[in-house]
Amino acid sequence: APSVRFSPAVRSLFDEPLAIAVQGLGPRQQVTLRTSLRDETGELFQACARYQAGDDGELDLARCPALPGGSFSGLEPMGLLWALQPQKPFWRLVKRDVQTPFLLQLEVFEGHGDPAGRLLAQAQHKRAFLRDGVRRVPVREGRIRATLFLPP
Repeated sequence: APSVRFSPAVRSLFDEPLAIAVQGLGPRQQVTLRTSLRDETGELFQACARYQAGDDGELDLARCPALPGGSFSGLEPMGLLWALQPQKPFWRLVKRDVQTPFLLQLEVFEGHGDPAGRLLAQAQHKRAFLRDGVRRVPVREGRIRATLFLPP
């Protein structure tokens, strides 16, 4: 059965590269990958790309270019993240509470059809804004308003 592999595996910082691969596909199998996340207000952001697995049945986004017809095309290892678009027109992805991560959902569908084919695999990944152990301290002194981030 196909499976999704992230590197780092479960959690990464929002500004860190994220490697995405799908294993267990058929040789040269065509699939559509779709990422989605909801912002803090619940608005949905999505991106999709069409791919063809290698001869070994593995799809590594760092080596396999996206085919035309999705949110982007070409060799874009992080394309499924930077191409996220809001479902609500003119909405922007803004993070207000940096202490909670965004939860990224990745789905792998069979073929390049519209609507999407059968769901083959899915996985979740947390995109955090603070490294583990960092403390956020609000600063209120006179007219000064700031936030101090202290490493562990």
